[in-house]
Amino acid sequence: MHDIKSIRDNPQAFDAGLKRRGLSPLSASLLAIDEKRRAAILASEQAQARRNAASKEIGEAKKARDDARAGKLMAEVAELKTTMPELELAAKTADEELAKELAAIPNLPLDDVPDGADEHGNVQRHLYGKIRNYAFTPKPHDDLGGALGYMDFEAAAKLSGARFVVLKKGLARLERAIGQFMLDLHTGEHGYTEINPPLLVRNDVMFGTGQLPKFEDDQFWAIKGELLAAPDDRLKTERLGLIPTAEVALTNLVRESIVEEKELPMRLTALTPCFRAEAGAAGRDTRGMIRQHQFTKVELVSIATPETSRDELERMLSCAEEVLKRLDLHYRVMTLCAGDMGFSAQKTYDIEVWMPGQFSSQGEGGAFREISSCSVCGDFQARRMDARSRGPDGKPRFVHTLNGSGTAVGRALIAVMETYQQENGTIAVPDVLQPYMGGLKTIERDK
Repeated sequence: MHDIKSIRDNPQAFDAGLKRRGLSPLSASLLAIDEKRRAAILASEQAQARRNAASKEIGEAKKARDDARAGKLMAEVAELKTTMPELELAAKTADEELAKELAAIPNLPLDDVPDGADEHGNVQRHLYGKIRNYAFTPKPHDDLGGALGYMDFEAAAKLSGARFVVLKKGLARLERAIGQFMLDLHTGEHGYTEINPPLLVRNDVMFGTGQLPKFEDDQFWAIKGELLAAPDDRLKTERLGLIPTAEVALTNLVRESIVEEKELPMRLTALTPCFRAEAGAAGRDTRGMIRQHQFTKVELVSIATPETSRDELERMLSCAEEVLKRLDLHYRVMTLCAGDMGFSAQKTYDIEVWMPGQFSSQGEGGAFREISSCSVCGDFQARRMDARSRGPDGKPRFVHTLNGSGTAVGRALIAVMETYQQENGTIAVPDVLQPYMGGLKTIERDK
């Protein structure tokens, strides 16, 4: 959420930030609503002050036995009592109108975020590892999983429809192992506190991290036991949303609170199922497990001070990268351009892992696929959640929030399957995962 005072103080900078996001200037319309709101609030406050003053004057007039003046003042108070509810309603309406407009506006990019309209404007930050050479043509993960008999999309479609999967035996265990490995790394070495949050959250929690109101149709909703992607307005107050990422629950742990700055940075992690009704553009990445309505992810969240949030972003990125380094996967880090960032982000790094069985846009074998996004949001989410900290001076101020995937477990599974595949269709288990697999070194079809 943007601060209207900041927009009032520097409307040109606000509009310039929106332009970098590919949006038209909005400061003039916002300030017009703000002026109306402030005028309505002032009129209401003046009426309240006048009623209080007149009530006091009535007592003084009666004490002085000035019946004429007392009667005139009583008539004025009676009229104010009639008009004040209208003035208060006008102030409330204008305040709600401004809040609604501000809630739909994305965060503004930091100065060092590259310009660009879409993914083509993203800039490579660095590359890790090299593409592996195979003596055979690498297969995509769904072909590998199908041949093993451990990845079943048809069974999932019977249960739930498209974009779900049933994993079995060695692949089910491998996915569990990957998630457990990530959690152990982040809690044991990176200083994150493990959280097991609810998977269903209230509307205001979704609003806090920016899923509402703009992305309402991208969420799954639970209403009286029914899962609905687009519930009608009548039922909105009765619903709970299935989290699209654990970021929603973890970040909101500090909502409507004031934390002591000595407790910051607060670093939290969780391994949860995630649910998204929107699963990418129509016809894109529809094959296999790349885009699913339900998937598993390890999330990283940091609550930081304004002075440390930029450094915390670099630290979070390195924590996510360490997962892929230990799995010995080839990847690159991209700095997203202003037009490709998420709604709440000020700056975002995407980690894209190399998947040798995928196909690039040119139809060639192998492609980079996003496996993590690490973002700093400034105080954008904190304002929506009313999350603040208290420094040494005792004054409260909004915290800064950060989030990142540490990483997407399903996509890590795909990357491991395709990277570690062998010519006979078996999959070698990375060394770091073997302790989580009971020492199993190879996943192969039951004989």
